[in-house]
Amino acid sequence: MNKPLRRVSVFCLTLIIALMAWVTWIQGAKAGSYRSDPHNPRVAIGKYAAPMGNILVDDHPVTGSAETSGSLRYKRTYTDGALYAPVTGFSSQVYGSTQLEALYGDLLDGTDSRLQSPADALARKRPKGGDVATTIDASVQKAGYAALGGKKGAAVALDPATGKILGMVSTPSYDPGKFAGSDDKDATAWRALSDDPDSPEVNRALRQALPPGSTFKLVVAAAALENGLYSSVDEPTRSPDPYTLPHTRTQLTNESASAPCENADIRTALRYSCNTVFAKMAADLGKDKVRAQAEKFGFNDAKIDTPVRTGKSVYPKDMDEAQTALSGIGQFDDQATPMQMAMVAAAIANGGELKTPQLVDRITDGSGNTLEEPGTKSYGRTMSAHTAEQLRSAMRTVVEKGTGTNAKIDGLTVGGKTGTAQHGVDNSGTPYAWFVSYAQDDRGRQVAVAVMVEDSGAARDEVSGNGLAAPVARAMMKAALR
Repeated sequence: MNKPLRRVSVFCLTLIIALMAWVTWIQGAKAGSYRSDPHNPRVAIGKYAAPMGNILVDDHPVTGSAETSGSLRYKRTYTDGALYAPVTGFSSQVYGSTQLEALYGDLLDGTDSRLQSPADALARKRPKGGDVATTIDASVQKAGYAALGGKKGAAVALDPATGKILGMVSTPSYDPGKFAGSDDKDATAWRALSDDPDSPEVNRALRQALPPGSTFKLVVAAAALENGLYSSVDEPTRSPDPYTLPHTRTQLTNESASAPCENADIRTALRYSCNTVFAKMAADLGKDKVRAQAEKFGFNDAKIDTPVRTGKSVYPKDMDEAQTALSGIGQFDDQATPMQMAMVAAAIANGGELKTPQLVDRITDGSGNTLEEPGTKSYGRTMSAHTAEQLRSAMRTVVEKGTGTNAKIDGLTVGGKTGTAQHGVDNSGTPYAWFVSYAQDDRGRQVAVAVMVEDSGAARDEVSGNGLAAPVARAMMKAALR
């Protein structure tokens, strides 16, 4: 063989070897990733080839599957879709999936390896999809949704003893069934959802962090008691009225000039929501002690999973003394989700021990056999039992004699804290209304609730935590302890 022909032969052989290696790589090492790639149409065809498992509330399915005439044989359906969308998320043939639908997608569509029996494996048969049983109490969810009505906001109800999420409401909401398929109507519904300026697809209960306003005073009170700044909620504080912010000429006043806030004890300061008391208290404690207390409740933790991940609630690190004072009344750069403030209320209700919020009670296979139960998990101790008892007592005073009277429920012990947070430059926007609370019945059962009303359409001077948010909390607490 002459030299040029030999070179051509070697070159062709090299190409053949490279092609064979590439084919082996594609069909072997990369097969799994291509098989699960969402851009691979076979993934969607397989996912929707059979009815999916369901997401359950009170052991009843709030999802389903309906047969279609397209190549994707089944599409997702939802019962009371708008009511449960913050819980389920959505599963769409075109637009993917979110929340529980996404996190448990393999279980629901039958591809989870735990579902496959030896017979299924031999026959290469996909088993029936499993189910996800949630911790949601339908009556609590419905009560919160109805009470929020047309307002933009969110509400969370927790069982303090277990961390179970009994209600998780976000409004305005959306019906995930309207874009579960792949026809023109689904596309139109998706565009309408995407273009809605109120962002109904945002889970405000978990993801919307806003200034918590005066509800944050509970965190500052806990820090003051835990660090020995004051010995009890009935010890007078050292609090001038008005209070001049440190190293400034700015005077901080209270909502009511007649409120007895000068040197008020913590019980009285919570009852009348005295800004001067808690701003001075935060400045006296210092930013590090307040932040340490806030972080025990979950602030600054970006990895709280329910298992749906919550948005990060923030207590700032870099502040001067004046900013620290403002942070003590839930302003400056404080940010909290409704879930975070429900965790604060739950920890106080549960004697200082905070349980990690949990949305899933158990997951089962297609025959109803339990595969996994997350169970109760401790987030950590936030304060002593004595401090928690002191704060519960002060919160009861807020509901019985103070700014939270709209949360009273006959036959139940109720404690709470109102909040109205500034919004916009120089407080130019409509304030946010907050209410955090706990209730207990004569059998010792408890529930903790946080409500945030972002926009109610009410006039600025009509916005208050007691007027807008407390009735929502009241409805959810009453339903939980019915």
